[in-house]
Amino acid sequence: MNAEIFQRLETEGGWLHFSRRAKWRLSGADRVRYLNGQVTQDARRADARSALHACVTNAKGRIEGDIFFHAAPDGESLLLDAPAGLRETLGMRLERYIIADDALLEDVTEEWQLWHRFGPSVDADGTTGGLICRRLACPGMDVWLPAEAPPPGEALSEEDAGTLRILRGVPAWPHELNTDVFPQEAGLEAETMSYTKGCYIGQEVLSRIKSTGRMPRELVLWTSEDEVAGGALLWREDGTKAGVVTSAARHPLSGLMQGLAYARQGAVEKDSRLLVGNDMASIAASLSIQTLPCR
Repeated sequence: MNAEIFQRLETEGGWLHFSRRAKWRLSGADRVRYLNGQVTQDARRADARSALHACVTNAKGRIEGDIFFHAAPDGESLLLDAPAGLRETLGMRLERYIIADDALLEDVTEEWQLWHRFGPSVDADGTTGGLICRRLACPGMDVWLPAEAPPPGEALSEEDAGTLRILRGVPAWPHELNTDVFPQEAGLEAETMSYTKGCYIGQEVLSRIKSTGRMPRELVLWTSEDEVAGGALLWREDGTKAGVVTSAARHPLSGLMQGLAYARQGAVEKDSRLLVGNDMASIAASLSIQTLPCR
């Protein structure tokens, strides 16, 4: 991403094309009750005006899926979307627990386009049929269109979309969100979790994390003047392993490297400096820890 594109996106916003994402229709009289037992979010809040963010967790509380869902305009179904790589595994996971429920899960990935409009102009640009949704930690709107419909705008390239996602501190599957991660570790507690909705798979473990405040690690934002790549290990100056870099991008204005990393809980503080390398004998860079922006 160059500086001109970045500045335009900051002032005008843009379109993201998410049609490759997996999509499902969940119908039946028990659809809301069923989904409520599968996700961290309160599915009873679903409506046709906004898309809710949720995690699907296993019995150990770790993330098996990262989804958005909303009530379809027909009033008789819910529409869900998730990263393309989860189309098979998450579809099977959700269908596995439909036993005595009056609920039907159908893969509708090829039937719909999914677009996301983000930026300060979202509320005033005349977009119709959209769902309020903050996929990039800023005002945004999802637009679902039939597969054969013309595109609503010019989409940002996948590379630039990935850069923007990293610069805004948004965790994504599978870099920051995967089956090794608790939702709270990824900073998703406020956005994706309800502690009053009732039982769901993994709830006991996640409620325990809330009550104790303890978790193995936490997602942090970082900046560096050095070249840093995803997968690099992080170390404290005393030689203690502190974490791992999950995503990295170059800021188009400052020229600094910026990204996301998981650090051991309590191992780092804001503005603390960590070393980057395979081990203490091969340190090639350093970075400064920042706090995640509020979503």
